[in-house]
Amino acid sequence: MVEELRLDYTMAAKFVGENELEQMEPKVQHAHELLHLRTGAGREYTGWLEDSLADNQPEMRYIRELSGVVRNEADVFVVIGVGGSYLGSRATLGLLNHSYYNQLSPDRREGPEIYFAGQNLSPVALTHLLEIIRDKELFVNVISKSGTTLEPALAFRTFRQLLEERYGKEDARQRIIVTTDTKKGALRRLAEEENYAALTIPGDIGGRNSVLTAAGLLPMAVGGIAIEEILAGARQGCHLYRNVDLFHNPSYLYATLRHLLYRKGKTIELLAYYEPSFYYLAEWWKQLFGESEGKEGKGIFPGAVSFTTDLHSLGQYLQEGMRQFFTTTLWVDQIFLDRKVDAVQDNWDGLGFLNGKTMQFINEKACQGTMEAHSEGGLPVLQLTMPRLTPYYVGQLLYFFQKACAISGYLLGVNPFDQPGVEAYKRNMFSLLERESTGEEGIS
Repeated sequence: MVEELRLDYTMAAKFVGENELEQMEPKVQHAHELLHLRTGAGREYTGWLEDSLADNQPEMRYIRELSGVVRNEADVFVVIGVGGSYLGSRATLGLLNHSYYNQLSPDRREGPEIYFAGQNLSPVALTHLLEIIRDKELFVNVISKSGTTLEPALAFRTFRQLLEERYGKEDARQRIIVTTDTKKGALRRLAEEENYAALTIPGDIGGRNSVLTAAGLLPMAVGGIAIEEILAGARQGCHLYRNVDLFHNPSYLYATLRHLLYRKGKTIELLAYYEPSFYYLAEWWKQLFGESEGKEGKGIFPGAVSFTTDLHSLGQYLQEGMRQFFTTTLWVDQIFLDRKVDAVQDNWDGLGFLNGKTMQFINEKACQGTMEAHSEGGLPVLQLTMPRLTPYYVGQLLYFFQKACAISGYLLGVNPFDQPGVEAYKRNMFSLLERESTGEEGIS
């Protein structure tokens, strides 16, 4: 029997009344209509709702073909992208692969080492990566709708030159895969001129919603992830989270609870997780909600905490500091690995009462105890539970958050699919770079 994600707001019930949720139902219905009838702001970027989830498209066959070539021929696969162009695949690979995937022996990994570049402007990080991949068989996937985004464009310059010097221009062409806009942009033109293998990010899907397109699926497939299961889970999410009944749609309920808490002054949401493998999922979530909601002086600030680690650094503040926070705890019912606490003869640490208990059991009690303490201390707590950590449920989780984010944006009254504020720093940055490059006097 197929299970579903579960949302529990018991520990937020004293902050949000049932009557308040009922009163939100007409607004949620309106947000649903804005999204599904494509009448809301940003409607031109809603292709992710359904259109990109089919498993039998020609693009999917090409993704499988290319990933097979890379897995068979590459020692190293470098994914170049920033923001939504890389976070989705990095999150999924982190969740579903070995924690030390790149350090595994090739026979255990059964695929290339996978590294990510082009998400920052650090010369140190880039140089160190080049040192790591020296003398290894290399393939590169550059992901950008325009091809002119600064960070990935500069990284691609470096890797393209490296490939051409190492293999010659003709053979280098066979090792570059471009994922970009269907028809336009500098990267699309370059791919056509150089005859690079090219995959597409549909024009009606923005970068932060592109995880279930080729931008996310090719790196996942190279990493050995069953992308057909990812898409199957997302399709199930598409079905489950279309219900306009707030109390039978956990994605809409999550969006509504967030909105009500925001109206009560809870302006910072912390995504809490108890498995380190969720680190990049939290980074993906931060970009999704931060870029979608933070506009016009509005929006919940998205942060993340890794528990129990951060309980030893931020725990005091969260328990007794300012009360503008609420937390959403991610939990997995069944993890694929567990281990028991070994007995020691002298019981030197006084923890003998845990002998024979599993680490997952202890982690769960830490989670429960933390949620109870935070709730009692005035911190609303939501809990989102995955039945198992599998590609199917990861696909469902990704769609859950994408749908909730769109509804959240419309409830807030902003366009959840644009990012005008991102352009401000770019304008300033390029102005300063051009001024310096042309020798004009800079700002003192």
